[in-house]
Order: sequence, then structure tokens, then C-alpha cells
Amino acid sequence: MSRTKMATLAWMLSLAILAGCSGAENEERGSSPSPSASPTETIEPSLAPTEKPDASEEPAQSDDGEPYAVLAEKLRIPWSIAIHGSEFIVTEREGNIVVISDGQQKRQNVRLEKAVLHRGEGGMLGLQLAQDFDHSQLAYVYHTYEEGGKALNRIVQLKREGAEWSEQKALLEGIPGSANHNGGRLAIGPDGMLYATTGDAENRSEAQNRDSLAGKILRMTPDGDIPADNPFPNSYVYSYGHRNPQGLAWTKDGSMYSTEHGPSGNPGGHDEINLIQPGANYGWPTVYGDDKKEGLTPPAYHTGDPAIAPSGTIIDDEGRLVIATLRGEAIYRYTPSTGEMAVIHKDEGRIRDVKLVGDKLYFITNNTDGRGGISSEAEDRLVVMDYPS
Repeated sequence: MSRTKMATLAWMLSLAILAGCSGAENEERGSSPSPSASPTETIEPSLAPTEKPDASEEPAQSDDGEPYAVLAEKLRIPWSIAIHGSEFIVTEREGNIVVISDGQQKRQNVRLEKAVLHRGEGGMLGLQLAQDFDHSQLAYVYHTYEEGGKALNRIVQLKREGAEWSEQKALLEGIPGSANHNGGRLAIGPDGMLYATTGDAENRSEAQNRDSLAGKILRMTPDGDIPADNPFPNSYVYSYGHRNPQGLAWTKDGSMYSTEHGPSGNPGGHDEINLIQPGANYGWPTVYGDDKKEGLTPPAYHTGDPAIAPSGTIIDDEGRLVIATLRGEAIYRYTPSTGEMAVIHKDEGRIRDVKLVGDKLYFITNNTDGRGGISSEAEDRLVVMDYPS
């Protein structure tokens, strides 16, 4: 069976499931220039939905034996995946959103009041759909911008209007930014609040400064207000002492986890998984790894050396963290009850984000960001595979 036929079969299977579901851095090196945001365009589809799959043949297999298909390719430094029905909505770091559905992928323009600054690790980063997206068409995005000669980050509310997305209002601006360590993950918690991760913006001391928005996990209402029950009065800060957190996820019982890039150099690595408690200080840069100090919360797990650079993270039905990794070039799974960390998929290069729907695992690669990976000429893709038990 041809690769196209195999990809089509897996695509159709995935749609059926989704129809029922509404210095040297640990992460990356160097930077690539930012092309100007393009208007809406249709990308040549990677699938041929009109070609009927041969149901008598087996679906494609990944190198580790899991049924597998490429749903989209030629993505330009994708960063975050959102899923709505049969649509995959992906941010690209240079400033666009790609909508992938029915075997087609369309790159859509995002109209913002302040232009996206695509420099180093900065750009269009986290995306989170509003809980009422079905009728409101509202979403939230985290992006880097430049003001007064400085790189900063902001969280804005967007609205999808046909084939474009337009800014409705800025929820929070002035988050410190830099060429590296911008954080950028957005997620709505089980409490309905909007959470955001921010990096230390290469200014280590700011992670310990509760008056700064750098090196934190922030919590706000969907309208951008400070919740009355935040741990510090009149502050968005939910936890602090973070270096560059890029993953957020909750277990069924409401336990909140974050994944975070550890320090570079010698020793390197010490990427962290943290069990987040409101108001807790996670120690950066005072402690990391196995270091302990009174009043500072140690990680639930750290990698030691070498680094894996964890990024997007989800939690499966058994309470295990599924983690996309950049330098690790694999998808890892961490079991809190045993402390076991295992690779469940590899040989794709750098992986930025993951999503799990039923027994299907979706992920985006990140090999076109100029920071390494399996090939500097590799195309970034959206891939689906069976989730291993």
C-alpha cells in the first residue's frame, strides 16, 4: 500500500475519534530570521483524501511498531496544538496559525495590535481555545513583541473571523522577554482559570522577585483579571522560582504539574517535573537538581545530565505525564507513583507539543527552528500514532 493511502487511512480513523470530542541552552541554539506574516494561504496538502484507502491492508507503522500517519507537513516552526472537533489548530513561531482539517492545511493570518517578534526562542507561542469556543470563536495566544528596544511577551484574546484571527483585547502585557527563556505555555485549568508559564528571560534573579512576571506560573480569569483567591494579593503570580517552564497539565484529581528546562553548562541538564502548589517557590536559581533549602520546593523529578528540554505536556487516563522533548528528541512518559521515566516514541527529531484524544497521540515536530534536530532541512509535521499502553 502506498504511503499516501496509509496516511489517508489513519487520517480518517483519527477524524472518527475526534468527531466525538469537542549560553548553550538546554532547549535550543541560534536563531532564524523572521519572515513577515503571510496572508491566508492553502498549503499543498500532504494527504489525498479523495483516494480511497485499501481496508484490507495494515496501516503505516512507526519505527517502534505503532500505527502512524503524517497529517500535515511543511509547517514552519510549529509551537502549540489545539484540537476542536476534527480541526487541528497550530501556532507557528513566525506569527501565523495553521488550521488542519479534512486533509487540507490552511495558513491563516493573525491580526495583532503589536507585531510578533520572532527572535531566538520568541515568537507566536502558546495557544488555548476558550471553553466556549464552539459559539464564541475566542482563543488566547502568548507572543513575543518589541517595545522600547526590549523583547517582551503578552497574552491576548483572539477571535476567529472566517479565515483570519483578530485581537480582541490584551489580557496581560509587559511580561519580560529575551532571545531565550520566554516560557509561553497557556492552559485552562479545571477551575476555569487561564494559566501561563513565563521564563526568567535570561535574568536569573527575576525568578525570585515576586514583583516581576518573569520565571513564574501566572493565573488569571479568562477576562484577564486577577482571581481573588490567588496566593499573593493583587498579583498574577501563582508560583515562582522557575527557569523556563513550558508544560502544564492536571491529573483527574486536580493535581497540577509543570515541566521545566534546567540550567546549561557544567553540570548541565536537571530538567524538572514540578508538582505545583499555589504560592510555592521552586528555587531557581538558588537551588536545582538534588539541592535542597528550607522554604524551597524541590522537583518531583529531575533528569540529571544530559538535558532533554521538556516542552508540551499532557496527562493520560492513568495519571502519567506524556512529555514532548526538544533536545531529548523523543516523547517521554513519567509515572508519578513509581518515578519511572521512559521513552515511548523517538526518531522524529525535536518534538514541541503533544495531545491525546482517546487512544490516539498527536504531536508536532520542531526541526526547522535552526536549533538542531534530525536534519536542518527536515520539514515539520503533525503526526498521529496509536498511544502505547
